[in-house]
Order: sequence, then C-alpha cells, then structure tokens
Amino acid sequence: MAASQFSGAPAPDHPMANPGYGKRSAPDQRPRTGADFTHLTPRDAAIAAYIDGLCDGADISVKTLAKALPYGQCAIRTTLNRLQEAGHLRRGSECVVSGENLLWVTRTFFSRTARDEAWWAAYGRGDVPKDTQRATRSRAFILLAALGRTAPVLSLSHRDCVALEPQMTEWLRRGATEPEILQALTTGLPDRVHHPAALVATRLRTKLPPSREPRTVLRTLECSECRVPGTADALAGGKCRTCRGNPTRRAPGLPPQKVRAQARAVRAGLLPKADRPKR
Repeated sequence: MAASQFSGAPAPDHPMANPGYGKRSAPDQRPRTGADFTHLTPRDAAIAAYIDGLCDGADISVKTLAKALPYGQCAIRTTLNRLQEAGHLRRGSECVVSGENLLWVTRTFFSRTARDEAWWAAYGRGDVPKDTQRATRSRAFILLAALGRTAPVLSLSHRDCVALEPQMTEWLRRGATEPEILQALTTGLPDRVHHPAALVATRLRTKLPPSREPRTVLRTLECSECRVPGTADALAGGKCRTCRGNPTRRAPGLPPQKVRAQARAVRAGLLPKADRPKR
C-alpha cells in the first residue's frame, strides 16, 4: 500500500497489547472532526488518525505500527516523537496496586485533542483537568450509542444511553475492552428484540466481568529523548531540561545500558535525591 494512498483508517484486525498495556485514551476529549490533525504534516496526521481510531488496549508500539502502516520504524518513531511535542501523545509509567504488590506499568497516553504542557502536567499529577470550552460525551455513552451499528436490534435512544451509562462505565473501569464489551452484548441475540434497553441492561448486569484493572497510585511521564522519568511539571514538549538544552545529550554519567535500571530505582524512591542523575 503506497503512502499516498493511506487513508489513516485503522484495520479491524489491529493487534491488541497484553492486558493492562497498549493505547490509553486521555479523558475529556472533544468529538472527532475532519480538522483534528490538520495542523500536522500529512504523514503525522495520517498516523495520528490511525491511532485515534484504535480502541484502548491496542498495541501502538513502533514495531506493530510499522507492520500495520506503510511506513518504516524510523519514520513512525519520528512521528510519535512529533505527536508528543504537538501535545497528542505522552509516554510514561504508572505505579499500580495489583493484589498485594506494587507494579510499574508502561503507559502510552493519546489525546485527539492537542493538550498544552499545563494540562499534561496536571494529568501526570493525577489531577484530571476538565475541558470547559466544549462538552463531550463519555466513552461509555459513545459505546452505547454505537451499539446499533454492530447490532441494529440494539439501537438505543439518547435517554437509554444516559440511563445505561453508569453500568457501561463500570465495565470500562474494570478493564473490559471495546471488543469484549461488544461480544458480550451482541452475541446470541434473538431475532426480535422488543426492549433493547432492557436487554442491554440485563447483559451489563449479569455478564459484568471481575475487575482486572490495577489501581493507579502514582504516575510519571518519560522524557522522549533519554527515557528517564521526571515529574510532569519538569517536562516541556515531552523532554526534560537536559535534552531541551542539548537534544543529543543523554543523562550525564549514566551509561545507556543502565538507563532503565536507574530509572526504575528513581521511580521506586530507592535513590537519595543527591545520587539521582543531574538534569
């Protein structure tokens, strides 16, 4: 497929990441429009539109995107960095509670709506900012409203979607993916459905899955250059102060093969502040 013919529409069989990983949609995004990515270069806009169309949990690693798109890994890596600089994407980690354990989980957050540094900084602190310029529907409402496209007999009214929104939100909170939800709600339907909202409500209640989404207790964002984590307030354009001052410079005195180990130690609070890499 030639790059000039690439439409940006996601393939229906795009692979999913391991549970708990993959794409994470940022909250409070505005509805999709044809002008969402017109401020980007054509290639960046096409890749951004592709990622935007993927469901949460989709694998958006460089290697997987290179297999799905007509661009090489180097081009996609460059685009992802530019999407980060433009405010559409952030890479980072979350410390989550899973049973009795504390785990650091890699996250890639994507926002169709470009966000400024103040917004991402607030999000990194766990203080989810609200977009007061334009109201938008929740992901749960959108899934309910779109049910009729997959199963016409389950077409719901606006009032039905509002009433069922809390139940759908609970499914999402428990880590259910969009394909899993659609399968649970649309598989084995009778030929005629007299009360779609009642049937959906029953299935949302009786098929509610156990929670498999660990609880986030701390979030950090990574520098797009050196990958060392820092506070959200210290990153501008996705880069730390050192890399903004010299894009080719890495964390001083830190061998590349030890970056990850040092980063994990910083995250876990094992290194005294005086021993951490200087920025």
